[in-house]
Amino acid sequence: MIKRSMGMAALILAVAGGMTAWPVTHAQAAEASVDCDLKFNLTGWSILYKHAEGSGAISCKNGQHSAVKINVVGGGLTAGKFRIDNGKGEITHVRGIEDVFGDYVQAGAEAGVVKSGTVQLLTKGTTSLALEGTGEGINLGVSVGKFTISKP
Repeated sequence: MIKRSMGMAALILAVAGGMTAWPVTHAQAAEASVDCDLKFNLTGWSILYKHAEGSGAISCKNGQHSAVKINVVGGGLTAGKFRIDNGKGEITHVRGIEDVFGDYVQAGAEAGVVKSGTVQLLTKGTTSLALEGTGEGINLGVSVGKFTISKP
């Protein structure tokens, strides 16, 4: 009886061990989270209304990549003109590059004369976009807006 129980336990362990080696299904792979990087250039202005346009490229850790267009609109107590060169962004909590595209909520305070910089955290549902960049211009104020990433 003990030998029979030991044999059954060994069989159960072998089957359980073999199941962990099964390949991941397509549905399980779709649930996996991928990180993506954004590189961009942006120019804009604000006088109560904020508007900026730019372009860039996204590359994801799973090998997907795409050129992108960036559009920023918003409002608040802002005034200025600015340019961000060689900006960088880190996008987290996406399943693939298609989840990157869309509108992100933006809120921030800006202050800069001649050389300016920005660090912002934006969200779109559970997706987060952390931006950083330096540039030139004059920009002062507080604003809320929409940061849109789209295909060119």
